[in-house]
Amino acid sequence: MQIFTYDWIGLFITGFATLFLIGEVLVNMRGFFGLLGIGFITVYFSVYVEADSLMLMLLMYFIGIVLIIIDGKLLNDGTLATIGLATMLVSVALPSASFVAGTYAVLGVILGGASSLLFLKVFKHREMWTKMTLKDQLTTEAGYTSMNMEHNKLIHEKGVTVTDMRPVGTIRVNGKNYSAITNGHWIPINTSIRIIQVDGTRILVEPLKE
Repeated sequence: MQIFTYDWIGLFITGFATLFLIGEVLVNMRGFFGLLGIGFITVYFSVYVEADSLMLMLLMYFIGIVLIIIDGKLLNDGTLATIGLATMLVSVALPSASFVAGTYAVLGVILGGASSLLFLKVFKHREMWTKMTLKDQLTTEAGYTSMNMEHNKLIHEKGVTVTDMRPVGTIRVNGKNYSAITNGHWIPINTSIRIIQVDGTRILVEPLKE
C-alpha cells in the first residue's frame, strides 16, 4: 500500500501498538487493548520485516515489554526497564527502510508507552498489581505491634546487666532481656542500671549510683 512508503507512518503504528499493549497491562480492558496492540505491531513488522526475521523482531518487542513490567512491579531498580526499552527500540528500528523512518518508529514506542499512563486516569486499574504491593499500613489500630514502641516505653526503667557491658551487652528489665549499649563505659554483670535513652531499637544505659 502507498501509505506505508511514508517514513512518518511508523510513528503512528508503533505508537498505537505500544499504547494499547502497555495499556492492557495497566488497566482492565478484557483483552481489547491487547488485541489492538498486537494488531498494530503485527502490521508494522509484517510490512517492514522480511519473513524469515518476522518472529525474531516480534519476540524482541514483546520481551522488552515483559522486562519493563517485571522491573516496574517487582524490582524497581530500573535495570530491566532500561534493557526492555532498548530491546523494543532496537526491534522497531532495525527493520526500517531509512534512518528517518527508524527515528519515527522509535519515537512512536516512546510516545506510546508514555501516553499509556493516561489510561490509569480513565479506566479501572488491574487488581493483579494491587495484590503484588503491600498497601496495608502496619499500625497499632490494625492489630500490629511495633518493637520500636515497646522499646520507647523502657525509658527511665531500671534493670540489671546479665552480661558484661563492653560496652554492648544484655540487660534484663521487667523480666525480659534486651540488647543494650553504654556510653562507652564498661559495666560488669549483675550491676543495676537505668535506661536513659532509646533510639529505635538502640537502648542506652548507665549504671545506677549507690
